[in-house]
Amino acid sequence: MPRWWTSLCGRVVSCRQCPRLVAWREQVARQKKPAYRNWGYWGRPVPGWGDPKARLLIIGLAPAAHGANRTGRMFTGDQSGRWLYRALYRAGFANQPTWEHRNDGLMLRDCYVTAVLRCAPPGNKPLPREIERCQVFLREELQRLTNVQVVIALGRIAFETYSRLRGLTPRPAFAHNRRYDGRPVLIASYHPSRQNTNTGKLTEAMFDAVFAQVRKVLSEWARR
Repeated sequence: MPRWWTSLCGRVVSCRQCPRLVAWREQVARQKKPAYRNWGYWGRPVPGWGDPKARLLIIGLAPAAHGANRTGRMFTGDQSGRWLYRALYRAGFANQPTWEHRNDGLMLRDCYVTAVLRCAPPGNKPLPREIERCQVFLREELQRLTNVQVVIALGRIAFETYSRLRGLTPRPAFAHNRRYDGRPVLIASYHPSRQNTNTGKLTEAMFDAVFAQVRKVLSEWARR
């Protein structure tokens, strides 16, 4: 990984700017979920990860309390990660559909995964001031990932945060698998949370269609 990523990871992991989030992530790491009582929880902010030369950037909301807050790798160890990495594997952006822990051999190809927040928020509901404080990390990733041609925003908060950081005007409206042309192209998607997948609001076919559209956009860019 490049030097900028190593530096950014150090600053992410050591961040304690949001007292509410610090208290929650550390409380979860101490009390643990019974199913993971033998795990040594990460319990710190979680950096983004993947291919630094990626053409695809995926932005989620935040680490899950017993997912990435436990494993230390974004979208790893929870149901949302299961959906995401299976879809990335099917679309050719990952070498395997594994999602359990940091050392499971998963590698991303031409893809980088990050989130608006780096700490798990209580109830998965960050406060506006917490989003604002954490934007510095996402802003730097947007600046450093210079090959990105397509951005997938998972959920409304990720979509609106990215739109605001990029200064998109008029502000686009969120809709699943809607494409917003620009440099890079923005694609909105429902978040693969249990709330969406268990209710059928998001199906695997719908999620795969998002990545099929990504492949279409990348092919269009390659022909230019």
